[in-house]
Amino acid sequence: MLSLRSPSSERWIALVDAHLDEILIDHAHCEKKAAGVAMNLLFSYVDHVDLARAMTEIVNEELEHFRLVLDLLERRGIPFRKLAPSSYGQRLHERIRKDEPARAVDRLLVAGLIEARSCERFSLLADHVADAELKAFYSGLFESEARHHSTYVRLACNFLPEDDVRERLSHLAVEEAAIIDRGDPFPRMHS
Repeated sequence: MLSLRSPSSERWIALVDAHLDEILIDHAHCEKKAAGVAMNLLFSYVDHVDLARAMTEIVNEELEHFRLVLDLLERRGIPFRKLAPSSYGQRLHERIRKDEPARAVDRLLVAGLIEARSCERFSLLADHVADAELKAFYSGLFESEARHHSTYVRLACNFLPEDDVRERLSHLAVEEAAIIDRGDPFPRMHS
């Protein structure tokens, strides 16, 4: 369902255990970035009404998630602050082809893979953390991230035939797995 080629490693769970506050702060940044990605897609492909409507919904949902994470941080006395991002998103975006319509397909599929990895990580957090509030919080976000993933993949099929999109998704999923397996040494939602 999520198009991922590898599960998250025990290394990431160890980062969560040692640096949960930083993971939570990075999660807020990820929600903000996800809203920005959807907004950029809306501006880039405004003549595709189906995409424009879907991106509007995703922008609103991601901004609501951002607010929810900010509220969570505040309740826990964790100050929201700037963090250096992981290299995950940048490394995935480097794989986006330059010419249209392949560029549109890749931008949508990369966004979909990031949503899929977030969904998988939220599930891991819900299963792993002992804190009841966090378990409920991450269980609640799982469904919307999975829906965003499938929306991005569906929309990519508006630009190229579905077989071509599925083949490209498979290729990018292999690349994503290598990127996530390599990871970053510091604690981030996608490290």
